[in-house]
Order: sequence, then C-alpha cells, then structure tokens
Amino acid sequence: MATASVSFKSREDHRKQLELEEARKAGLAPAEVDEDGKEINPHIPQYMSSAPWYLNADKPSLKHQRNWKSDPNYTKSWYDRGAKLFQANKYRKGACENCGAMTHDKKSCMERPRNVGAKWTNISIAPDEKVESFELDFDGKRDRWNGYDPSTYTRVIADYEAREEARKKYLKEQQLKKLEEKDGEDGEENVASEEEDEEDGLKIDEAKVDESAQMDFAKVEKRVRTTGGGSTGTVRNLRIREDTAKYLLNLDVNSAYYDPKTRSMREDPLPDADPNDKFYVGDNQNRLSGQALEFKNLNIHAWEAFDKGQDIHMQAAPSQAELLFKSFKIKKEKLKSENKDKIMEKYGNAASEEPIARELLLGQSEREIEYDRTGRIIKGQDVALPKSKYEEDVFINNHTTVWGSWWRDHQWGYKCCKQTIRNSYCTGLAGIEAAEASADLMKANMARKESVEDEPVRQEEKRLATWGTDVPNDLVLDKKLLDEAIKKESARKKEEMDERKRKYNVKWNDEVTAEDMEAYRMKRVHHDDPMRDFLH
Repeated sequence: MATASVSFKSREDHRKQLELEEARKAGLAPAEVDEDGKEINPHIPQYMSSAPWYLNADKPSLKHQRNWKSDPNYTKSWYDRGAKLFQANKYRKGACENCGAMTHDKKSCMERPRNVGAKWTNISIAPDEKVESFELDFDGKRDRWNGYDPSTYTRVIADYEAREEARKKYLKEQQLKKLEEKDGEDGEENVASEEEDEEDGLKIDEAKVDESAQMDFAKVEKRVRTTGGGSTGTVRNLRIREDTAKYLLNLDVNSAYYDPKTRSMREDPLPDADPNDKFYVGDNQNRLSGQALEFKNLNIHAWEAFDKGQDIHMQAAPSQAELLFKSFKIKKEKLKSENKDKIMEKYGNAASEEPIARELLLGQSEREIEYDRTGRIIKGQDVALPKSKYEEDVFINNHTTVWGSWWRDHQWGYKCCKQTIRNSYCTGLAGIEAAEASADLMKANMARKESVEDEPVRQEEKRLATWGTDVPNDLVLDKKLLDEAIKKESARKKEEMDERKRKYNVKWNDEVTAEDMEAYRMKRVHHDDPMRDFLH
C-alpha cells in the first residue's frame, strides 16, 4: 500500500500484493509499519499512501502527508493556571493598592475590595501571579483541548463504574428477593421438602450465574490487533432472545404500526399499561430524550433566528449555529437570574430562613445622629454612601451635571442645560430659554401651516358668454333681433344643405352680435340630446 517508489512487478508479485492488501483490510494479516514503527491504516487509498516519485522514499511512510514545514518556534504549551511566583512581606511601589500584587493594578484586581487596602496596612500581601504569553501556530489557536489534563477523565470513568456496579447490585438483590418471596409462599401452602430446598438453592445460584453471564453480551473479540481490525463472527450487541419482540406485545390490528423493513415501531404498543411494568414505549421515546431533544431545540432556534433576520443556517454552518445557541442559552439563564435577583432584592425572599435585617424591616437602626437647625450633623456620623472604583461626578465643558442626568424624547442629555449632544458646551439657563423659544416658534409655524392646509381654496365660478367670452353684467338680448337672427340662421343652414343655390359672389359678414351667437347656439345640433330628431 504505502510504497514510495513505483517499480516493475511481475504478474505473480502483483497478485500477491493484492491478496496481502485484502488480508490486511479484513484484519487477517498485520498492518504495514512505517519508518517510525507506527502502523499504517490499510484502508487509506493508494493515491494518499503512496509517496511522490521525486521524494525517492525506499520505505513505506506517510511523512509526505504531514506538515514537515512546521515552524519550531511555535509552542503547544498552555498557561499554568493558579501558579504563584513571589510572596512579598510588605507593600512595594507600583503594586496593586488593594491586594499588593505586582502583576496588576487596582482597577484590574480580582480580589474583594478591602475597606483599607494593602498599600496602607501591609497585611495579607497577595503573591504575584505567573504571567505567560505564547505564540501559537494555526492548529494551536484552534485546538479545543489545548491545556486539557487527561488525568481528570478518570473521575468520569470512576463515576460510571460506580453507577454500573450499584445497578448490578440492585438488580441482583431484587431478583433474589423475588425468589425468596416465591419460596415463602410455596412453603405456606405445602410442606417444603429437602429436595425443593435444594432446587430453590440451585435457582438462586443460576440467577447469580445468569446475571454475570448477561453482562458481556456486547463483547467483541478481534483476530489480529491492527488498525483495520476484524471480528470473529457476529457481534452480540442485539437484544436478548428471551425478550418478547416488540411486534408481539400487542396483536391488535389497530395498535401501533410496525415497519418490518426498518424494524421500527414509533408509537407505544401498550399505551394503557403501567409505565413501571413496560420495558418498551416506542421509538419516539428516543427522539424526546437525550441528545436528540437537544438537536431538535438547536434546529428550532436556528429557524427562529433566521426568521428574525440573523444570518444563520444549520446545514451550511452548523458550528456557528451551535455556538449561537449556546450563547443564547447562557444569556437567557443570565437574564432569568438577574430578574430573579432584582425581584428578591426588591420584595425579599419569604422562603429563606435568614431573618430580615432590622434596617429593612422597620426602616431604622441603632445608630444615633444629632442635627442642628440648619441640618448639619452635630453628634454622630452620617451614613457613608458606597463608591465605585471607577471615576464618578466628572464634569466636562463647564457642565454642572453628568451625562445621562436628563431624559427626554428617548434621548439622554445634561440636566443643567438640557442638551442632548454628548460633547457640547454648557449654555446654562440662556440655552434652555432659547431652546424653549425655538420649540414654541416651531410649534406655532407648524400649527399655522396645518390650518392653512385644512382650509379649501375657493374658486369663483365664471359665467361664460354664449360665444366663449366672459358674460358682461349688463348683457340684454333684444327679442326682435333674436327672432331675426334665428330666421337668418335657419336660412343659412338650408343653403348649406343645398349647395346648388349658393352663389358665386358670396359676401361674408364678420360682425357677430349677441343675438346671432344665441341663435347659433339654439339652432346647433346637440348630438348627446336624445330628442334631437324631434327638434328640427
């Protein structure tokens, strides 16, 4: 398989080589060994295991598939967690003011803030932490198990072994108890003879033997210990043959459907039976428990996130979807715990056994403080408000309040000048008055504009004269002239209908009076009038 250089082989040698490869794949022959003594998987294809001709490799090897150009400067080591370097006895200049360690400052200190720091007490100086920096290669940056201690997995193995041992012990006790109860019932009914006692003893011994013999039903024996492997016969990881087949649990035709091709029965064949007596509840139970349920929730989260606009796809980027689902669960639990803490802090926890503080219960304490008429403290000490380790009450640009002390129209601002620009200069009361005046002016302009838009524009109706011009107010039609104009228009229409009566020397009169225009309008044919055929 993993030969380096291609050399000429006879037909017999080639046949032997193929037989040897088949035997290695079946586990009947030991696997091929490389230069370092490591076994080569016989299932690796030849185009991957065979070395290129220009390497001139004489022995089988897989070095040509490894990264032989790796940089030796990169390291695969990890941080020494919790390591300490030096324990000082007194405070040193430049150290943390809270704990006294030299490897960080007060702002980055992870210890509980002390009432009086180590800078002033020189007590309980914390040791210096071990600070390391590594230069990891491409694989080292993406190695999930970098820094993992394999010895910690022995606890998991011990836990599983103890659980399995307890299960075996419990099953054996239950089986022995059932046999003893059955033996007692038989003894009450009939006088137990010595032969029956011997048989019951044999049954108990058989139960012990059967329980131990049934534990290795998933044992697999290999012929040759190779990378490819190979087994002797059938693996005994199937069900025990004494158990009833699931398609025989309920012979009703209308019961759960059994698919003989896939050997699956999704529904419960005995839904009305006692759950404690059933050992099989259907294949759907596997989908509603364990990792199948987690995978289902992961798919649902990916679908809902995609519908809400996030660029996530379960099949295209499964690692990204799983990482987003984990972060979503962490944020959800964090938000739930924060809401719970806020509610308990505000209303208290009635289920807790700790008594409620007197200050919270009655709103008072034993501290006595005496004030004068002006409100100054004469006797006693005022309650000290806790301060944060971050900077507070820092006023910039002539402001007298901090950013965020004022809120209006979903915007934060300064309370002193009511400005919503972060780095603006304080304008004081004059700025507030100017802003209010401009706001009032803008509201007045908007109201005036709305009132103008609401009023409809009135358009005067114009009366037009019969010939298309404006109708004068003093227009009066003469009835006689109108009758003459109508007769004249009727004669003109008859002359148009009979062109033979039209003379050559035609004289046209361009002067049109109001009576002529009215006569033309009256004699004009109205095509839309349904009674036009009866008028003329």
